[in-house]
Amino acid sequence: MRYGFIIPSGDPLTVADLAREVEEVGWDGAFYWDGICVGAMDTYDPWVVMAAMAMRTQRVRLGAVLTPPARRRPWKLAREAMTLDHLSGGRLVMPVGLGATDDGGFSKVGEPVDRRVRAELLDESLEILAGLWSGEPFTYEGKHYRLEEMIFLPSPVQRPRIPIWVVGAWPSKKSMNRALRYDGLLAYTTRGEVTPDDIRAMKAYVEENRADATPFDIVWEGETPGDDPDRAASVVRPFSEAGATWWMESPWTPPNEPEDLRARIQQGPPRVEI
Repeated sequence: MRYGFIIPSGDPLTVADLAREVEEVGWDGAFYWDGICVGAMDTYDPWVVMAAMAMRTQRVRLGAVLTPPARRRPWKLAREAMTLDHLSGGRLVMPVGLGATDDGGFSKVGEPVDRRVRAELLDESLEILAGLWSGEPFTYEGKHYRLEEMIFLPSPVQRPRIPIWVVGAWPSKKSMNRALRYDGLLAYTTRGEVTPDDIRAMKAYVEENRADATPFDIVWEGETPGDDPDRAASVVRPFSEAGATWWMESPWTPPNEPEDLRARIQQGPPRVEI
């Protein structure tokens, strides 16, 4: 089990400082979020913020939870991600999904909000990312995107590609099979709630249906009481035993101002010994 910390608030320099503290305390990943215009929240571009995070850290994984390729040009996203992968020395991971349509970056600027269309754009975008990151001549003809032959250089530091974690909504086979084509899944279910039994079922499905023998992550998130390590471990342990490989400490709701985040970061990950 590895442990990430999502930093949902703070200006870019503050987030970068918090990422450094995440690393110093012994967490395994420092994650930001990806949004354009969500209510009245202070919102910063995730790629710029993650660049600052990369410059303040040396070891932890970095990523934004989560990027919706449906509202990004995939070739531009490919270039941004490759650049950050080099800047961080090969520490970027890309969590992706359909995205939340309450973000004005979808609903207020004419981007498609239909779920089926966003799913098609996600599938095509992921194929384009993998193709452009190959460093080989690449063309693409899809329903939504068409690319004449291009070669994107340099390739990412990580090979064969920057790891991609895809939202997998159990028990939807279409959603799960999308995740199986890549490097990990962000656990979700069609009913919303995720239990250890769901994680166990997802892990079994992955083992039965994924042909690729490369490592595959199962990521789940929640909050734990940092002032009570035993109770924190008791929250995480059932998910770890069921097969989750990453726990994301996710303080999405208040109190989650930078000082609140700093206090929880300093209390350390909810480590589980199995």
